[in-house]
Amino acid sequence: MKLFVEKAVSGTVAGDEPSWPPPCPGSRTRRCTASSRRTSTGSRELVVQEAALAQAWKHGGRAFMADQGEIVPDDPEDPMRTAMRQMMGVFAQLDRGMTVAKLRRGRRIKGEKGQYAYGAPPYGWQAHKKELTEEEMEQAGRARARQLREKEELSFREIAAALEAEGIRPKRGQRWHPETIRRMLANATDQPPTLRRR
Repeated sequence: MKLFVEKAVSGTVAGDEPSWPPPCPGSRTRRCTASSRRTSTGSRELVVQEAALAQAWKHGGRAFMADQGEIVPDDPEDPMRTAMRQMMGVFAQLDRGMTVAKLRRGRRIKGEKGQYAYGAPPYGWQAHKKELTEEEMEQAGRARARQLREKEELSFREIAAALEAEGIRPKRGQRWHPETIRRMLANATDQPPTLRRR
C-alpha cells in the first residue's frame, strides 16, 4: 500500500486547485482511497468536486472526509443524497468566490491610494508610505545568495544552509527554504518591483 500526499492550496487561489483525488498509480483496476479534511477542501469548484468523486468511484475507489466520514456513491433510489452533497459544494464555491472578491476589493482600494497592494513586499524591499524602498540587510542577503549561486555554483539547498550559517535570515521565520532561494534569484534585480494597481 502506498500513500500519496498533496499539499493543500489556499481556497483564495483561483485556478490553482490541487489534483484531488490523486490519480491511481499502476493498473486501472487498483483501488484507491481519497481523503480530505472536508468536502470543500477537496475542491471549492463544484464541477471539479463532482468530477473527482465520479472518477474515484468509477475505478472502485472510496472518498472520506474528516468532518463526515465516507462520501458514499450516488444511489438512483436516493436523489436527496446527491442533492445535499452538491448543495454543500455550491456553498463552498460561493464562500470561495466571496473571499476572493473581498481580497480583490481591498487590493484595488490600496492600489488606488498608491500603496503596495499585494501582501508583504518581496525580500530586499520594505513598504514605506506609498512606495517600496530597499531594506539594507535583505539587499545584502540577496547579493550574497547571487554570489553563492553564480560564482560558487552552489545548489539552492546549499545556499539556504550557507545563509543560515552566516546569520542571514529570511523575511519570515528562521530558516531558508530552497524554493524561496530559487524564487528570490529568479527575480533578482537591482530595481524595486513596480507598484501594481487594478
